[in-house]
Amino acid sequence: MTSSARRLSADDLLVLLAVGRTGKYTTAAEELGLNHTTISRRIAALEEAMGGRVLARVAGGWELTDLGRDALAAAETVESAVRSLAADPAGQRALDGVVRISATDGFSAYVAAPAAAAVQRMHPLVAVEIVATTRRATQQRSGLDVEVVVGEPRVRRAKALRLCDYRLGLYASRDYLDEHGAPADVSDLQRYPLVYFIDSMLQVDDLDLAASFAPTMRESVTSTNVFVHVEATRASAGIGLLPCFMADRHPDLVRVLAGQVSAQLSYWLVARAEALRRPEVAALVDAIRDRIRDQQDALMGLR
Repeated sequence: MTSSARRLSADDLLVLLAVGRTGKYTTAAEELGLNHTTISRRIAALEEAMGGRVLARVAGGWELTDLGRDALAAAETVESAVRSLAADPAGQRALDGVVRISATDGFSAYVAAPAAAAVQRMHPLVAVEIVATTRRATQQRSGLDVEVVVGEPRVRRAKALRLCDYRLGLYASRDYLDEHGAPADVSDLQRYPLVYFIDSMLQVDDLDLAASFAPTMRESVTSTNVFVHVEATRASAGIGLLPCFMADRHPDLVRVLAGQVSAQLSYWLVARAEALRRPEVAALVDAIRDRIRDQQDALMGLR
């Protein structure tokens, strides 16, 4: 055995595990109950023992190097051995820890939140943090275990898994239609204002839909938040281009031109391979898939 191998510390490996999963020294320090200086010292000791860098600085945090990923595999083995000591008499160990997911507003509320609640009921020591945002997948997932985005992402050093399809349609409130009438066809849409995203602030190419069927519709109330779209449409601000699984929950909203205007998009899950190996993360992903199966008709606008 080499002197470097003798200097390897299981504690240092577990510190690397925390930093590798969160991408940040500060978050790892909070998780482990250590200070930033101790985290830095432990990583330096591990790099000295292994003879190379295990972490590389990236925008907003840290990312594992190839050597760091090798060390992480060993760290996961150490963690599994430690956790096995906490198994109940039936051999089942309690899951604990924090899982942080980023997802669009609608997905966060109607898919991720119920899935997180299901995980928490089964594993009370697991906390799930949901960051609601509509954006492209990030190349550096510092501080995130899972991202859910619209459209197939292009990512490095991460897995992209297709979750499901969903549909959007045009909706208007019953009061608005009583006052202004329903559009007769697509060409008639030019008479109506559109409720949708702020065009200049839209970050997701797949959501740039309005110009394809209604280039002459003038903007009404626009927002970066899809819940604002729904409520503005309910308040008779115009015709909203809304996810069916959100709009169909409101009996005061009526879908218009359903046979002529329908957009189908997809949700994708993005995560590092090492994050997906965490039992807590795997439990949340399984719960999300279960929720999607339960809500399939609603997501496709079939209810």
